Amino acid sequence: MTKISTQDDLRRLYRMPKGRSVAKQLDHIDPHDKRFIELSPFMVIATSDARGIADASPRGEEPGFVHVIDDHTLAIPDRPGNNRLNTMENILENPEVGLIFLIPGVNEALRINGTAEIHDDDDLCASFEVNGKRPMTVMLVRVRETFLHCAKALMRSRLWQEDAKHAERPIPTMGEMIRDQIDGSEPPESEEDMARRYRKVLY
Repeated sequence: MTKISTQDDLRRLYRMPKGRSVAKQLDHIDPHDKRFIELSPFMVIATSDARGIADASPRGEEPGFVHVIDDHTLAIPDRPGNNRLNTMENILENPEVGLIFLIPGVNEALRINGTAEIHDDDDLCASFEVNGKRPMTVMLVRVRETFLHCAKALMRSRLWQEDAKHAERPIPTMGEMIRDQIDGSEPPESEEDMARRYRKVLY
């Protein structure tokens, strides 16, 4: 096996992109992007720190939880989580972010790249209030480029196909896996107890 270490080596194996794969890249959020974001209940945000160490983190709630402020700005609320703050700490060191939006049942994805800032303005946080609870902070993403990603990855994965779903959970519960990973001695938390605890702190 030969390690590919230069762009020239890579391009000797792959053709240059052309046609629609290049032309579809925009420098702003157009009406189709906006509608995609409004219908998306799930996204992944990729960041890296000043050393280039990468991280990817899921975000999700009701469709439209990410607000389109204008053609170049998105607002993403930070809901209660595990307080690791990997994403936000990375942004403080390196504001570059990559986003992928998904819509259940749609095989295409929307990719957005840009730079992010973290804000705690009262009015901004209030605009994301749910059940009387506001996020501690809101991330503003300044959009540099957007493009629709073709359906091939989701078609190959059959992500939305009913017959691709497992009838029963194919892996241990979260509680069981974490117990094994940390070599814990306490009984693992059941799926029901974990879901009940999560529901109390979703917002």
